[in-house]
Amino acid sequence: MDNERRSPSIHSVAILSRGDAAARRNATPQNSRFVQVFEALAALGIKASPAIYDESFAEEIREQLLAVDGVLVWVNPIQDGRSRAGLDAMLRDVAARGVWVSTHPDVILKMGTKEVLYRTRSMGWGSDTALYQTAEAMRAELPARLASGPRVIKRNRGNGGQGVWKVERLPNSAMTMIRVLDATKDASEDLTLDAFLHRCVEYFEDGGVVDQPYQPRLSEGVVRCYMAGDRCAGFGHHKVKVLVDSPAARSEAGPRLYTSNADPRFQRLRRLMEEEWTPQLMSLLDIPRHDLPMIWDADFMLGPVLADGADSYVLGEINVSSVHPYPAEAPAEIATRVFDRLQGKP
Repeated sequence: MDNERRSPSIHSVAILSRGDAAARRNATPQNSRFVQVFEALAALGIKASPAIYDESFAEEIREQLLAVDGVLVWVNPIQDGRSRAGLDAMLRDVAARGVWVSTHPDVILKMGTKEVLYRTRSMGWGSDTALYQTAEAMRAELPARLASGPRVIKRNRGNGGQGVWKVERLPNSAMTMIRVLDATKDASEDLTLDAFLHRCVEYFEDGGVVDQPYQPRLSEGVVRCYMAGDRCAGFGHHKVKVLVDSPAARSEAGPRLYTSNADPRFQRLRRLMEEEWTPQLMSLLDIPRHDLPMIWDADFMLGPVLADGADSYVLGEINVSSVHPYPAEAPAEIATRVFDRLQGKP
């Protein structure tokens, strides 16, 4: 990119999200759901503009992105039946031409898919995780794992609980029959293993299926740790009803409550994320610090209580593609990381 045509003292970025032609025509920083990010960037002297993306006018967006220093992307892996395939190809091309892209599609493939649960299973947040790359492997290996307790099956790429199932063997039943609970539904159903595998066939087009042990403390809630690069930007905590069988526990489910990175309940988790787990993640996945997403989060379920009485944490997923909403403090953290990146700081 020809950076000499721009003032060296002013950086420009585009904030990219999905929308139609009308949304693109009417988009302003003030009416954006990312208005706080626009304001935080402006406070640091970074000029930011909205970039509304749709495949029908992708070339216009490409030209817009080539005219800025960086792009912050908020687009789900699957939305309204459409994937990110075309967008990711465009972002790779734009990045190859010198525009900084966060999060780069190649980084998403490393840390933003469910496969990260398998690749980091040896870390302190890990569990007995399997990766099935074919339906045949899943048919062969899943029954033995179900013998030790319920499992959670997750498609490699998805959001909103799509392609996530709790699976368990039926009492007093041959392994040919199982009970499954779709994360997007409230009621479980009994079916044959082969029938369930048939439902999962399309998942293998996205890189396979991840299999984790079900965490019995799931009904106590999920802690979401928000990260801006390698620094904690806050927390979210909520009681969930997804994959929880108990009607009483499901009735306690509520909205996620956001807090700052100073929340005393989660300081051990913050230390683990900043000092241990994020550096280990970067090393295992070969992600340089400057390529970490400007905003990402890690969802943790509570694991067994440790000998000292502290909670252990089991990673459920990492969200990278479209992290929103987030704690009120996050936009300032995002802007700081963006400023440092555009200034060339490591």
